[in-house]
Amino acid sequence: MSKEIKILGFAGSLRRNSFNKAALRAAQELMPDGARLEIFDLAPIPFFNEDLEAQGVPPAVTEFRSSIASADALLLVTPEYNYSIPPVLKNALDWASRGADSPLQGKPAAIMSASTGMFGGIRAQYHLRQVCVRLNLQLLNRPEVFIANAATKFDQEGRLSDEPTREVIRKLLSALVENAGKAKLDKGE
Repeated sequence: MSKEIKILGFAGSLRRNSFNKAALRAAQELMPDGARLEIFDLAPIPFFNEDLEAQGVPPAVTEFRSSIASADALLLVTPEYNYSIPPVLKNALDWASRGADSPLQGKPAAIMSASTGMFGGIRAQYHLRQVCVRLNLQLLNRPEVFIANAATKFDQEGRLSDEPTREVIRKLLSALVENAGKAKLDKGE
């Protein structure tokens, strides 16, 4: 029985210098003892198409689903595009949700968002929560992490330099690890 908690994190942004990717890297640094965060890049996942699926699930999708299945919990990090979640994130979740063997079913999860605006991705998070209800993810309700005015919270190298934001991310990760640990115990792992 492994006591280490493995979190799989992914960001719904493709931009190289994305604040959401930077927030995900910050989370990797801030993981509590006994847990680790593996980051998955969503860029190679093709847009969902049932014709493509009928030809065989693409390797990038198979790898993504396998990574979800082997994780104890998920950390979803999303920018806000037009008051909603970006297509990259929704697409990855659509692929992962396919079939009765979806690795998302009952998986503990948490959400963070970063935005250059003053709301920090609030609307995207609430829309993502609606999607996650359908996927049967077991989302944390608190603490909520909205990184507003993100350009002021990260340094030139993309490191999260705002200590209050780092602290709320620590709290989110601790709660996620705790939930993942309880889920493992419930499964007898």
